[in-house]
Amino acid sequence: MSQGTPPPATPERRAVVVEDDEDIRSLIEFTLSTQGFDVRSVETGLDGVEAVRRFDPDLVTLDIGLPGIDGIEACRRIREITDAYVVMITARDDEIDRLLGLETGADDFLSKPFSVRELKARVNALFRRPRHTSDGAAPAAPAVPDHEVLEHGQLRVDVDGRRAFRGADELVLTRTEFDLLTELMRTPARVWTREALLRSVWGTEWAADTHLVEVHIGNLRRKLGDSSGPDKLIRTVRGVGYRME
Repeated sequence: MSQGTPPPATPERRAVVVEDDEDIRSLIEFTLSTQGFDVRSVETGLDGVEAVRRFDPDLVTLDIGLPGIDGIEACRRIREITDAYVVMITARDDEIDRLLGLETGADDFLSKPFSVRELKARVNALFRRPRHTSDGAAPAAPAVPDHEVLEHGQLRVDVDGRRAFRGADELVLTRTEFDLLTELMRTPARVWTREALLRSVWGTEWAADTHLVEVHIGNLRRKLGDSSGPDKLIRTVRGVGYRME
């Protein structure tokens, strides 16, 4: 073995690209590779689910119009086995409208055609969020001073352990839903505008993306078992945004 030659660097992050269009697949592969990802690509929804199961990625890009099961069904199945960031790729604006009416579990949406710059910006924004690295150890007890635990009514969020509870029931949240709930609970009296939540949770200034806030608030409310009565936890402040009740 030659002396003084360092071993090749190992990418710290992994990505699975699920896309049946060869040109777009190559573009995404190239873009993510230049961002330091080890990339695996497949062409169908079923192969995408299996690739996620085997490869354990940090990021998944998922076309909505896939052969076999579509991207929405693939996303549901992927969410059962990973909390990786998921970016849905859509061909038309009306597909985004369809996605907004469904609980897909996606963290972001990107419409074709998109630029390399936009894809990089979206991915970088996702990975700027704090991440919890699981090593199999149990989360630290809430009594530890530097272990952040937030409480609001029946809700309790273990920020460092990335676990959320309503009463005795643990909630199954996506990364985005967890980050959104954490922001709201850190300042429960604050009225958050959609634009402020975009900056804080998504790391973006694009006003056109306020629909991301609306769909994730809707998904979060369903998982909280939020009602329209006295037990409602997230209140809509008409014309402004959202705050904790």
